Amino acid sequence: MASTYTDLGIELMATGENAGQWGTKTNANLSLIEQLTGGVNSQAVTDSGTPTALTIADGALTGTAQHRVIELSGSISGARIVTFPLLTENFYFIKNGTSGAYTVQLKAVSGSGATVTFSATDKGYKLIYLDGVATNTGVYEATVGATGDVTLTGTQTLTNKTLTAPKIGTSILDTSGNELLLLTATGSAVNELTLANASTGNGPILSATGETNVDINLNPKGTGVLKSATAAVKIAGKETIWIPAPAMYGPTTNPADSALVETTAIRPDLNVFDFDASTKQYTQFTIGMPKSWNEGTLTYQVYWSPSTTNTGNAIFGLQAVACADGDTIDVAYGTAIEVTDAGIGTVEDQQITSESSAMTVAGSPAAGEQSYFQLYRDAADGSDTFTGECRVLGIKLFFTTDAANDA
Repeated sequence: MASTYTDLGIELMATGENAGQWGTKTNANLSLIEQLTGGVNSQAVTDSGTPTALTIADGALTGTAQHRVIELSGSISGARIVTFPLLTENFYFIKNGTSGAYTVQLKAVSGSGATVTFSATDKGYKLIYLDGVATNTGVYEATVGATGDVTLTGTQTLTNKTLTAPKIGTSILDTSGNELLLLTATGSAVNELTLANASTGNGPILSATGETNVDINLNPKGTGVLKSATAAVKIAGKETIWIPAPAMYGPTTNPADSALVETTAIRPDLNVFDFDASTKQYTQFTIGMPKSWNEGTLTYQVYWSPSTTNTGNAIFGLQAVACADGDTIDVAYGTAIEVTDAGIGTVEDQQITSESSAMTVAGSPAAGEQSYFQLYRDAADGSDTFTGECRVLGIKLFFTTDAANDA
């Protein structure tokens, strides 16, 4: 009795047959089984109307359908078909490695059984199985569970799945594929944002979590501002205080002269302190600095008006000291910071100095303390060459906050 072969090509030897060849044939069968269960075949797809036929060779390793993994390759210029022999009962991993945006259909060589098709853009893998029905062998795509496999190209909903790798990367995209949120990693990070939803009548909460005390930093770009709805939000940063001349007072020693200068009737008068052209003179003022002040350095600008058409330089200086509850007020001012401004040659014109460099307030500034300031014109300095009186209208003081308000 002669040998027979399975639908996958494995030789079944009859009793008494192939004397002296059983070892060779058994080894051939084992090699074929190994290839059927784990082999990989690269199969070029014919770029024509003729289907690419996968084959099974009885008792040999030469069949192109006798591998677990079949990698389709080649450049195709139209929809193509790859066929399997009838009666095949097996499952395969098929990789569509063809180039060209065309479909590739997997089917039995004949009959009207089911088929599986790679879409024109699907260059991934499919797990398929053949049912071996006699005249209408069907090719089916294997699925897992009720909704099937997760694919790279299809639109699917994942339910009760946990992604451990990769984590969300550097961005989250909107439904149009545009960047909605960019994420930047910090090495050894311990602080983060926590977003909590809320029940009816309550608002969601964005919180900083991690260490005991954690700021939240919101940084607009360029000249942009932080807004709540459409209104700008006040944030910590550089602030100003305007001190007009009437809020100042002349000290007992070398005071500047308080004056009210009329320009033209029923036009703005100048309520000023006149600083002499030859003597170093002073004015003083006090401020209870805001609690939101960071107790750091200050800068300032002097607003003044010339009394003559001279264009020489005028030198102004400002110094300050802070006093706490119970401190003596009989204390020296801190180091003065000076600014120089040249007369513009027109009487009663508005002049504003450049912003000064940083001035340190003497003492130990702290929330709730009173700060004392002294402004002077150093007319006795040889570099002060403005020959008229400087009429000071006021001081704009710049300070930095580290809180949005004084709560």
